[in-house]
Amino acid sequence: MRRRRAGDPKVAIGYLRVSTDEQRIGPEAQRMAIESWAAMNGVRIAGWFEDLGVSGARELEDREGLVAAIASLRVEQAGTLVIAKRDRLARDPAICAMIERAVRQSGGRVVTADGVGNGDGPADAFLRAILDAVAAYERELIRARTRAAMAVKRAKGERTGKTPYGFALADDGIHLVLSETEQEVVAHAKELRARGMSVTKIGRRLEALGILTREGRPWHPQQIVRLLR
Repeated sequence: MRRRRAGDPKVAIGYLRVSTDEQRIGPEAQRMAIESWAAMNGVRIAGWFEDLGVSGARELEDREGLVAAIASLRVEQAGTLVIAKRDRLARDPAICAMIERAVRQSGGRVVTADGVGNGDGPADAFLRAILDAVAAYERELIRARTRAAMAVKRAKGERTGKTPYGFALADDGIHLVLSETEQEVVAHAKELRARGMSVTKIGRRLEALGILTREGRPWHPQQIVRLLR
């Protein structure tokens, strides 16, 4: 695939990512950091895309928000894909390289709002490689801590894992009971799916009805997929 003509570096696409086990830098904080960077550098943000509840270890094709952001670079003739910090791109060096290649082919370059490793020289490339390795290491630490915590809970006879949508945790802290309100949402979503509606449109329909996720946020397509299961 040939690289497209470079877009305007003063036009950017903002990308936000938050995984389920990361709470220290939410989408609002990421957006504020990007907006501050854009204001300081005279850059116009032409569009915003996000992947919420998505691990940094996910492949590019499994991240709808990022795929759409890269496609938007071409549409808007933007020369920059801006993220708050390097680890928002991915937590796997190979995936980072794949994403950067896709961005270049769309006529853009990846820039971080914190300014770390944004240059084109060898030192900046080396710094980005270090940051990608550190992000991968942090991901493994998070996974190790999670496994250890789950092992302790299982040893105590407690339930582990997230409570599926449509259910609630019983008073004993172990068993699941049906959530009447959430089961109605599940049934409605399944009915819309049976009519041929896409998961994206189902999420929008629920939002239009005032039905948000447990966290009070709009539905991400992947959340709808899990809900339908």
